[in-house]
Amino acid sequence: MSSRIRGSNSDSEDLHLGQLIQQFEEDESEVDSAPRVPRIRSYIPRDREEAAERLWRDYFCESLIYSQKKFKRRFRMRIQLFLRIVQGITNYQSTNIPEYFSYFTQRYDAIGRPTFTTLQKCTLAIRQLAYGTAPDMWDEYLQMSERTSILCLDYFCKCVITLFKSEYMRSPNAHDVARLYSAHEERYGFRGMLGSIDSMHWELRNCLVALKGQ
Repeated sequence: MSSRIRGSNSDSEDLHLGQLIQQFEEDESEVDSAPRVPRIRSYIPRDREEAAERLWRDYFCESLIYSQKKFKRRFRMRIQLFLRIVQGITNYQSTNIPEYFSYFTQRYDAIGRPTFTTLQKCTLAIRQLAYGTAPDMWDEYLQMSERTSILCLDYFCKCVITLFKSEYMRSPNAHDVARLYSAHEERYGFRGMLGSIDSMHWELRNCLVALKGQ
């Protein structure tokens, strides 16, 4: 009995898929045969408010759906670091605030609808950096177009450089070098190791993993 039901459902699904394929093929043939007209920008009714609430429920509310461990795996950073960046962007103070900072401020569009939130824009930029995806990859989840996605990534990188370049993009001083030497020696057992390339003066006869196993 159950096998007949499954078989019936499968046949119905195959028929439905066949009808969809035929419909799309007919639509494509009509488009190909239609006379060429100037390209008009298409409008997609995106529900950005619902996307903002979904993102908030998933990762940032008190009763969040996904844990901080999943956040770190998907965003490639801890949630504390992400929120530090978001807070730095929203609280940036200057006599002349650059456009790429003001872009992340939530406003209202011409018909009075709220625009994308700062969390949405920063999430979109981080996801692109973390996964190296196409600009419109996250359109279905965050409801953002390709153009908005590109702007978010460009402006986000400029904001991060402005906020943290003096701390993280400067040349290491003597204290930094000593701290890195100590950290590498403690973790890897190498003295005088600033980075993995700087340890090449050490002669290794066997794999480090094999040496630890002896």
